[in-house]
Amino acid sequence: MTTTTQTRPQPGDSPFDVIVIGAGQSGLAIGRQLQQRGHTFLIVDAGGEVGHVWRSRWDSLTLFTAARYSGLPGLPFPGDPDSYPTKDAAAQYLRDYATTFGLPIRHNTRVTRVTRVTRDGAEFTVHTDGATFRAARVVVATGPFQNPVVPAMVVGAANSGAQIATELHQSRPVALASGSATRALPQRVLGRDLFWWLTTSGLISASGQSRLGRRFRNSGELVIGTSTRQLARTGVTVHPRVTAANATTVTFADSTTITPTAIVWATGYRPDYSLIDITGAIDAAGAPVHQRGVSPVPGLYFLGRPWQHTRGSALLGFVGADAEHIAAHITPAAVPAA
Repeated sequence: MTTTTQTRPQPGDSPFDVIVIGAGQSGLAIGRQLQQRGHTFLIVDAGGEVGHVWRSRWDSLTLFTAARYSGLPGLPFPGDPDSYPTKDAAAQYLRDYATTFGLPIRHNTRVTRVTRVTRDGAEFTVHTDGATFRAARVVVATGPFQNPVVPAMVVGAANSGAQIATELHQSRPVALASGSATRALPQRVLGRDLFWWLTTSGLISASGQSRLGRRFRNSGELVIGTSTRQLARTGVTVHPRVTAANATTVTFADSTTITPTAIVWATGYRPDYSLIDITGAIDAAGAPVHQRGVSPVPGLYFLGRPWQHTRGSALLGFVGADAEHIAAHITPAAVPAA
């Protein structure tokens, strides 16, 4: 069933000021910014409800940001500010955010293609598996997690892999393979949450183009709370990169082998921008061309990418800064905020 949380112009009516693709944290953040600036807009999403992606993740998943660092602009994350929300709590928070502000969302609407043709004041046509929409501008807020990365054979020891290994080890033997170096930091340092230090020091808000931001970005994947060294001390067997596998045996880079009964792929995802059918918007590698989310194609924007501007650009509690930047770029100075 297709639902919209607030009555707005429908397909075939006058063009929207903005169509936002994706009703996750990024889409909701930009939606609230557009609402405050008085724009007519619609958020379209393939899922059946807000928060569906969070709800679909593994049962014991918790955020590595405390609740005080996990809220979108205008609505703090509820509960103990020093607690670490579960994935279901994150999903419910996003749903509450959309409801609290009455954001216009059309669910069960998968975007298949975005084209740019100037007609009746609309620069863009957004094609979906149902209706077709027209808008002067489009914000692609689908985030970085569309296509699973399934290499020849790697398990993965970043945040997801470490969390899952920790849980599974409570009831069975676990082997963890890591193909690249990671940087592990404790969840709390000197009695303070790690993100207190990252925020206070300015690291979380440092531009990826700044000297500080470049050093932070180039220092490797940040694993928070659990390190492979800690896992090894608890009895998890840690291996280097997988080099070969058949129906029964997995071989590692140090020539050791195991015969696992199950494999958990914790190798991450890649974004998919193939729906953007606009010359100059996507580069040869399939990544969007942009400057802090602003495309060289007038009226096209991207939001929620890792390191779009800072380390926090793809995080629930920090994406609001990029959303505000894009909304300010969309909105002429003469348009008053609502």
